[in-house]
Amino acid sequence: MSTTTSGQPAPEKDSPTSAVSGAEIVFDNVVKTYPGQSTPAVDNLSLTVPAGKIVMFIGPSGCGKTTTLKMINRLHEPTSGTITIDGEDIRSKNATELRRTIGYVIQGGSLFPHMTVEENIALVPGLLKWDKKDIAARVEDLLELVGLDPSRYRNRYPKELSGGQQQRVGVARGLAADPPVLLMDEPFGAVDPITRQRLQDELMSIQEELQKTIVCVTHDIDEAIKLGDRILLLSEGAHVAQYDTPQEILSNPADEFVEDFVGSGSSLKQLSLSRVDELELQQPVIASVGDEGSAAAAAARAAGQKDVIVLDARRRPVGWYSLGEATRMSRLPQESHEDISVVDRRATINDALDSMLASSHGGVLVTGRRDEFLGVVTFTAVTEHIRSTSESSPS
Repeated sequence: MSTTTSGQPAPEKDSPTSAVSGAEIVFDNVVKTYPGQSTPAVDNLSLTVPAGKIVMFIGPSGCGKTTTLKMINRLHEPTSGTITIDGEDIRSKNATELRRTIGYVIQGGSLFPHMTVEENIALVPGLLKWDKKDIAARVEDLLELVGLDPSRYRNRYPKELSGGQQQRVGVARGLAADPPVLLMDEPFGAVDPITRQRLQDELMSIQEELQKTIVCVTHDIDEAIKLGDRILLLSEGAHVAQYDTPQEILSNPADEFVEDFVGSGSSLKQLSLSRVDELELQQPVIASVGDEGSAAAAAARAAGQKDVIVLDARRRPVGWYSLGEATRMSRLPQESHEDISVVDRRATINDALDSMLASSHGGVLVTGRRDEFLGVVTFTAVTEHIRSTSESSPS
């Protein structure tokens, strides 16, 4: 019996220990004018994207955010001005060679349907002539990183995956050659809200571990606030309306355009800046895959719990059962028959609350690096945080 008790020390909250592996991107007076158009799509843009940070590009339709993104990997060639990555002009390389050193993820994952998951992820490392053993190891590591079991998913085809799984594979493929820069164009726009929240959490967890430079286009201000270390808000012609931290854009919008774009309820949006790891997590009795169900239920009941939480050998949550369900199981299985309510520790308080409202357990499981279980956040903890935050905010 491997059931553990809350008397044991909880896993420490993981903190970023990896060195920054991203590269600084600098736009210097960049202009993009399409043939036949007199007005530039991007007009004299200058900005710096810091190494190892997530910068969200956002603005109204037609403002030039996607054009700006695609100039970084030369899918669109700048008309004038320079873009450098780690001090090197992007035009100093052949365009194809450049793109092989920059990850690119778009909506839906854009996987090749005739290739397996493994073949999709291995494509760019193969083009770069990596050793086959290194490629196989890289595929396995990346599938683990994006929360997909390699033994189950490496030989599947895209049509055998859900939308969220396809997007995870798309992110893995974008990271396959270990690029310093990852470009993402509306990456989570084609999935349902719950899957979108989980993919956002996954990206933050990955970024905490890898610290790449990520440039992401979105139309969703809430997503920009949640994911961005900095937000670039563009007006028509890719003019910079404000380029700042989410906190500054919410509390000190540069002008009326920014204020209108952020929208009403900016004080409520401030809750999107609060993360689950700011809350105190409960440390319940947990059980392991293969444990006797009735014994796990008895241990949970003795601790005053109404549920049994099951972890696998790597401390990842795989089941969350009522005492009655667990009692009827001879052995606790590797997989649950239903989705488990899980959020990453870097998820927002709003996300945790949304997950709880969709859960029957009155709380949500919190995970850290590589989906390791950290504890449980309860509805009471969330509402208490919201209340204390509201009371401490200036009226």
